[in-house]
Amino acid sequence: MLRGCAVDGAATRLVPTSEDDLPLLAGWFADPGFVEHWGGAPLSREEVAAKYLGRRRPEVESFLVLAQGEPVGYAQYWYAGAAEGGLDLVLVAGARGRGLGPDAARALMNHVCGTLEWQRVTVDPAATNVRAVRAWEKAGFRRVPSEGEALLLEYRPTGGS
Repeated sequence: MLRGCAVDGAATRLVPTSEDDLPLLAGWFADPGFVEHWGGAPLSREEVAAKYLGRRRPEVESFLVLAQGEPVGYAQYWYAGAAEGGLDLVLVAGARGRGLGPDAARALMNHVCGTLEWQRVTVDPAATNVRAVRAWEKAGFRRVPSEGEALLLEYRPTGGS
């Protein structure tokens, strides 16, 4: 199964979100610390339900990030073309700085580049979010030129640019 399946990392497991996850995700996305670098403003329960429970499939696949079976974050991948797209990832404060972000990112990269055969994956963390930039780089992403002041990082499974 290509979509709607769990994705395993070494220290994380990403499982598709469902309607049952609304209370947890609504709580996270209402927390200013959680959304600081994810749009910056807390989201309503309705916004979370519309965007992060798998309702945007197949264009966007949404996941809970688990560590030792406990939910520690949210991740998604989205299509930008036939063989490329982007990733987004946010962890709860207590899960940061433990290597879980790069592990979850690598797991998603292995899935989209291996199973889905993507040739290019991008992320666009806030340039001021040094921790996230470092995590994406640890996962194998490299900075590439972008328009304006936006930061763009890219991963290509063949190692090309």
